[in-house]
Amino acid sequence: MNKLILITAIVCCITISCSNQNQADNAANTGNQTATDSGTNAAVVSQKITPYLWVEKDARAVADYYLSVFKDGKLKDFRKFDSSESGSEAGIETAVIEIAGMEFSILAAGPLFKFNEAVSFVINTKDQAETDYYWEALTKDGGEEGSCGWCKDKYGLSWQVIPTEYYALIHSEDPKVREKAMKNTLKQKKLILSELK
Repeated sequence: MNKLILITAIVCCITISCSNQNQADNAANTGNQTATDSGTNAAVVSQKITPYLWVEKDARAVADYYLSVFKDGKLKDFRKFDSSESGSEAGIETAVIEIAGMEFSILAAGPLFKFNEAVSFVINTKDQAETDYYWEALTKDGGEEGSCGWCKDKYGLSWQVIPTEYYALIHSEDPKVREKAMKNTLKQKKLILSELK
């Protein structure tokens, strides 16, 4: 059964990645969407590597969650496959979102795999206010604070929220500046620039 789900996930990944761009954009407005012939053989792929997020259920709710955190995002595609199409008794759902200019695919296909810290994403923020926004948005409603700027969202996906000025501090030519920034980083959960300088 697990092999069947994994094969289904791979097929769905290929289906989503090779969707016609216009068809994908229309999905954001029409809700449930099933694969159809786009009338062209040209596949539109917007980036070389697309992260694929496996969640237990409700790909649309997961997509909506990330779109609520990243305000400039958009839903590019959403599809539901019933048991006869997916080979899974419960069916599966897929979604494609674009957040911060990067495309993510979402697969809702049961609890077979869970997120862990081995894969995480860094959000480079312009200032403390933006750092505060993402930190609060990701850790509320079941998210979890970590240390050194790391946190998990309510689905268990790991993020590090880093103000870009932080890089100048830890790469400073002045060893005292570097040392203070690194020592204070280890004491913090959310990064607070004023305490690192």
